[in-house]
Amino acid sequence: MHEKNHIFAAEILNGRSMYSLYRKEIKSYLSSLIGYIFIGVFLIIAGLFLWVFPNINNILFSNLASLQGLFNTSKFLFLFLVPAITMRTFAEERHRGTLELLLTKPLTDSHIIAAKFLSSLTLLVIALVPTLLYVISVYNLGSPPGNIDLGSTWGSYLGLIFLGATYISIGIFSSSITSNQIVAFVVAAPLCFIMYFGFEFIYGFEVLGNMGFFIKSLGIDYHYNSISRGVIDTRDLLYFASVILLFLIATRITLVSRKW
Repeated sequence: MHEKNHIFAAEILNGRSMYSLYRKEIKSYLSSLIGYIFIGVFLIIAGLFLWVFPNINNILFSNLASLQGLFNTSKFLFLFLVPAITMRTFAEERHRGTLELLLTKPLTDSHIIAAKFLSSLTLLVIALVPTLLYVISVYNLGSPPGNIDLGSTWGSYLGLIFLGATYISIGIFSSSITSNQIVAFVVAAPLCFIMYFGFEFIYGFEVLGNMGFFIKSLGIDYHYNSISRGVIDTRDLLYFASVILLFLIATRITLVSRKW
């Protein structure tokens, strides 16, 4: 009984420590320029392509009551912006020599990774919240007002959050293998690009035959487009969860390897 109480107390302590680290990471984003730069750059560029620059994603230019242009633009912006905010997660800790100090706290490697992952994901969600004004605007601009596919819109938001979470897991892994933030970015951005477009590119080779579709289904693009149609398929959710878990496990292996 005493042993069970000790384990339960340790779990509570770990949970509190993880939450404290999560809050510390969030504060570090919002007390420095990096968090505001991420949010500002994302909103400005997305807004310009959606409302100002003449292109197929411009709502006024296309005369369509659809936010698909926002989601098309966001998936490209996230390719660069997400690695930019995650490159510091572990690389900065290694560079400053504070990683070992962090590991002396009552936290497991998994708790540390989870806290950094969730804090980055929170920042991404914060950046998406102001875009809900676009939903209201398009809703009222429709003819008649309200002529917008809300199912597809909310599905696309969900897909965008999963997409961002996947990029975050890749960025955290890239940051864990180096003490240089620039190197972490240079590794993460191409990895995100390959995970999104690489399998679709391979699918284009017809010589693959029946294997082509299987390879296509390994890429993010296939599952992101599926969710964006407003159809929430458990296979798509399982895919994103699996990729995220894969890179977070790879991050943990990298951290554990420091003890070898």
